[in-house]
Amino acid sequence: MLDRAVVFIDGNNWYHALKSADVQDLGALNYARISQKLVGARKWIETRYYIGRFPQRGDSALYANQRRFIADLEATDARISVHLGRLEQRPAVDRAARELKRYLHCLPVRIDPRVYRDLYRIAEENSSATTYVEKPVDVHLAVDLVVMAERDEFDSAYILSADGDFTPAVRAVRAHNKKVYAASPARGAKLASAVNTYIPLRATWFLDCYDA
Repeated sequence: MLDRAVVFIDGNNWYHALKSADVQDLGALNYARISQKLVGARKWIETRYYIGRFPQRGDSALYANQRRFIADLEATDARISVHLGRLEQRPAVDRAARELKRYLHCLPVRIDPRVYRDLYRIAEENSSATTYVEKPVDVHLAVDLVVMAERDEFDSAYILSADGDFTPAVRAVRAHNKKVYAASPARGAKLASAVNTYIPLRATWFLDCYDA
């Protein structure tokens, strides 16, 4: 029998790693092709994509884009599923804007009043913002990884993430004599030390992983 392989994708970490590596046209990536390319000769059982759900009452454009992404992802292949956590809104302070306001207050020389007003308005408008924090997506992925290993639902697991927080879960899975691989365009020294193999991905790796 071929090794059964399951792919676990830490959506937020994966997305930012792709962006940092300058991987182009992220919406056109085909995750069936990515999964099959990663597992190679092993038998690809399923791919599980973990992501926080945008609140419907928040940014309507972000909500609609995410719903479209999820629908397209699940329509790609019956073996691909999406597992949703939640996104909590949190207030955030822009330190640069706050420092600009402080600097303007303490200017040792006079500047054009119009320039002063414009700079102060920019600092005021950007001094506070709303950010989104994922809950509890990483925990969900880690629990599923361990539970599925205990149930003998795979022989090899591929984690698409560079997050070192998965290290304890990886060690638990390997204790069940399962192989665990991590793959990401980002560096993940802590996670790399726990998995069987850490697979660094360059932007060129994805060239044959797009929809035709």
